[in-house]
Amino acid sequence: MKQRGQDLTQGKPFSTILTFALPVIGGNLFQLFYTLADSIIVGQTLGADALAAVGATSTVVYLVLCFIQGITSGFGIRLGHRTGQRDERGMRSSVAASSLLSLFFGVVLTLLCCGLSHPILRWIHTPENIYAMAYDYLFVILLGTGATVFYNLISNLLRALGDSRTPLLCLVCSSLLNIVLDVVFIVPLKMGVAGAAWATVLSQLLSALLSLAVGLRKFPVLRLKRQDLRVSGSHLAVHLGTGFPMGFQMSVMCIGQISMQGAVNALGASAIAGYTAATKVDQLSVLVVNAMGIAISNYVAQNYGAGQMKRIRAGVAACLLQTSIANVAMCALILRFRHLVVSLFVSQPTPEIQLYADHYLLGVAPFYLLLGVLMMYRAAIQSMGNALVPFLACILELIARIAATTLLTSRIGYWGVCLASPLAWAAACLILVPAYWLSLRRHTISSGTGRLGGGNA
Repeated sequence: MKQRGQDLTQGKPFSTILTFALPVIGGNLFQLFYTLADSIIVGQTLGADALAAVGATSTVVYLVLCFIQGITSGFGIRLGHRTGQRDERGMRSSVAASSLLSLFFGVVLTLLCCGLSHPILRWIHTPENIYAMAYDYLFVILLGTGATVFYNLISNLLRALGDSRTPLLCLVCSSLLNIVLDVVFIVPLKMGVAGAAWATVLSQLLSALLSLAVGLRKFPVLRLKRQDLRVSGSHLAVHLGTGFPMGFQMSVMCIGQISMQGAVNALGASAIAGYTAATKVDQLSVLVVNAMGIAISNYVAQNYGAGQMKRIRAGVAACLLQTSIANVAMCALILRFRHLVVSLFVSQPTPEIQLYADHYLLGVAPFYLLLGVLMMYRAAIQSMGNALVPFLACILELIARIAATTLLTSRIGYWGVCLASPLAWAAACLILVPAYWLSLRRHTISSGTGRLGGGNA
């Protein structure tokens, strides 16, 4: 089996994870540039109302993206198990099953989401003065759902094979293209917020195509033949059984954030603009944590397939340490420079917009350490084949987020929105932390009696 990817079952866990994670962090940051470029260029050229229109749809777009990321990550876990077992035939079957299921979900999501664009905007209380612009942006982004599925699938398959660099390099190219297209579509072509959406979709499609081209050259298992596509129903069911709960789980988390967006939308355009600017910066830290979660997920999947439970324990501890250091640094930077945030997105921010952004960052940034614990343990549990516990933790997180948004906002106003996420993270950790250690202990005992079966399905 000739392929060129990092073997995560070998080497010191600390350096192995860090080497794998750094390109993922870079890739996530460049992916963030898509939305940052949209927001900065839209805010500076089209004004605060246009920025509010983009921001009002951000949680809806994030909801769809979360489902896609979750389901394709689940497919990657299955491929990671096969990779750890050095099972080339199983790897090909896994790639085929993942591709067929992704094609199905890409078509269904595009049709469903585009058809529901108007009801969704009404549900989240989008103000009438920005409604038309919000619809234009949302519809185009959702029309490009297939490109999003395509990119996330190939990225997760490459990472499962040990290659975290290719997605980064392709995203660098497409991010630069995104910025150029933003300016061209918005300024000379005067396409408004829809132009920013088209720039995002076309750039992400390019990134997916580049990643696929490089992946096909580097990994023979990705070069599927006709017989590889004859996947059994049971094999599809196994992949769906891993991917769909992860996609649904991440979507459920986003529903809580949509409730937060609805509460903010009800406060008017100034609140939306300030909240949008703050959450864009907040995403910098969240994406770093997500990148570390991707790294530990692939690390655990390969080592679980290889039956190396002690190595999993050491790797999770190393990754949690790295994530905590990054979170402390991000928190310090954000709190130090929080007053400069809004001016990046709005040319002439009002004091009210500035205050909304400032309060959100003060409420969220000090709790990034808690988010790191949540992400590391959840990713490890999922990669050891347990989808139930992370789902239950997700439900508890959703309940806590909606309850905090509803109850606290009625008492302390906008601060209730600001504190909803930290309270939700704490609730999820109440389940995930003990569950991780119990799961690790159970699998360690079972591995002493025979080979682990998590990667065999």
